[in-house]
Amino acid sequence: SAFKAVSENIDHMYKELTQVEGVPLGGTAYLSLEDPTEPYLHGTKYTAMPAGKRFRDMDQLSGGERTVAALALLFAFHIYHPSPFFVMDEIDAALDNVNVARVAQCIRERAEDGGLQFVVISLKDEFYHKAHGLVGIYRDRREEASSSVTIDLESIMEEQAEE
Repeated sequence: SAFKAVSENIDHMYKELTQVEGVPLGGTAYLSLEDPTEPYLHGTKYTAMPAGKRFRDMDQLSGGERTVAALALLFAFHIYHPSPFFVMDEIDAALDNVNVARVAQCIRERAEDGGLQFVVISLKDEFYHKAHGLVGIYRDRREEASSSVTIDLESIMEEQAEE
């Protein structure tokens, strides 16, 4: 049941993450069983074809393309077995700015629609613009310890809208 549910949702999630101007439908992704007659004795194969590109094995995709494929798989699993909380560490490291914006928007939509919470550790500005809040960690030399600062971006936006 898990394989069936994930394989039914993987293409939709991948298309959502890979829609580009010249190819509005996005890429294609699917899961297949290596041996459908004995599924428990063999593995699965995950195939992802980025928008506007030809088929290649997963190991021949760029780091950014593999990241997007992995996120699509993660979100497809989430549809089958929801979790209320995600912690993602530098998932945007291999992504260009266009894909960072697309992934950040996808995460923001899921956070708003499904009551999910995401903690995304990132060094890219585009994630900051889509966030509800920011938490920064810095070294306090006086205290010789790490400290944190938190900014609620939603309340700042509301204050600016009132002015």
